[in-house]
Amino acid sequence: MKEKYVIATKNLTKVYGDQVSVSSLDLHVRRGKIYGLLGRNGAGKTTTMRMLLGLTEPTQGAIRIFGKDPLKDGKALYPRIGSLIESPGFYPNLTGTENLSIFATLRGIPRKEAVKESLELVGLPYKDKKLFSKYSLGMKQRLAIALAVMHDPELLILDEPINGLDPIGIAEIRDLLKAFAKKGKTILVSSHILSEIELLADDVGIIDNGVLLEEERMSVLRDKNQMYIRFVLSDTAKAARILEKVFKTNDFSIDDRHTLRLFDTSLRVGTLTKCFVENELVVDDAHTCEDTLEDYFKKVTGGVGIA
Repeated sequence: MKEKYVIATKNLTKVYGDQVSVSSLDLHVRRGKIYGLLGRNGAGKTTTMRMLLGLTEPTQGAIRIFGKDPLKDGKALYPRIGSLIESPGFYPNLTGTENLSIFATLRGIPRKEAVKESLELVGLPYKDKKLFSKYSLGMKQRLAIALAVMHDPELLILDEPINGLDPIGIAEIRDLLKAFAKKGKTILVSSHILSEIELLADDVGIIDNGVLLEEERMSVLRDKNQMYIRFVLSDTAKAARILEKVFKTNDFSIDDRHTLRLFDTSLRVGTLTKCFVENELVVDDAHTCEDTLEDYFKKVTGGVGIA
C-alpha cells in the first residue's frame, strides 16, 4: 500500500547561530496533490525546501519522503524528485537546448527525447539559436522548470516558480503544474503570491517567522472565508446599538469608528441602510463582501499581508 503522504516532517527545525529560521515544522504533502507553502520573503520557505532536498542539514527533527529518510536513503530518493531552488547554473554562452543536453548527460538520462519534450512542456523552442544570456527572466524561469521535469520525476519541489513571469506566463505555468498533478505527480510549491496559490493548490501551509501557523485543504479554507456586509458610516458604535436592539443580532465586528462588518447576511442591505439613515446615521457605503485567502493570511499572521 502506498503511503498517504509523499512528504512528512516532524519537528523540523533549522537554527543559524541565534536565529531560528524554521521551528518545529510538521508538514504533510499528500500524494498526487499540489501543496502551496505560503509566506512572506524570509518566512522560512526556502530553508524548508533546502532541508527536504538535503542541501541544508536540519538542526533537529525528522523528514520522510516516500516513507523513507533522505539522510539515509538519499541516493535512492533524489532521482525521483525534480526541484527548482534558486537559479540553476546554466551556461550563458549556450542555448537552452545545449544547456539541457549537458545536464541530461551529467544525470545519465537515457531518453533522447527528454530535452525536446521538457522544452515543449514549458513552451520553449527546441534547437533554437538564442543564447541563455539573451533570455528574459521569464524564459530563464521556464528553462529552470524544464530542467526540473526533464527526468520525469514523481515529486516536484519548486521554490517561487512563477517569480518574474508575466500574467500570461504565470497562467501557463499554473496550467502546466495542474497537468502534472493530474498525471499523478506530487508538487510542493512555495510562493508569496496568494492569489496564484488560491487558484493552484489543493492544500495550503501558512508559514510565518519559521513557524507553520496553519495547514489545511484549500476547500476548507474557502469555507472559512466568511461572507459579510461591510458598512462605512458616521458612527459604528451607534450602528452597533441599532443592530442589537432593532435587528436582535450581535454577529458583527467593528473595525474602526466608521467601518463595521455584519456577518449575519440573512439581513437585507436595503433594510439595514434605511434603518441607519432613519436613525440619523450617514451611510457612505454598504455592500456584500467575501474574504479572500489574502484576508485569511492577514488574520492568521496577525494582520499583516504579504508584500
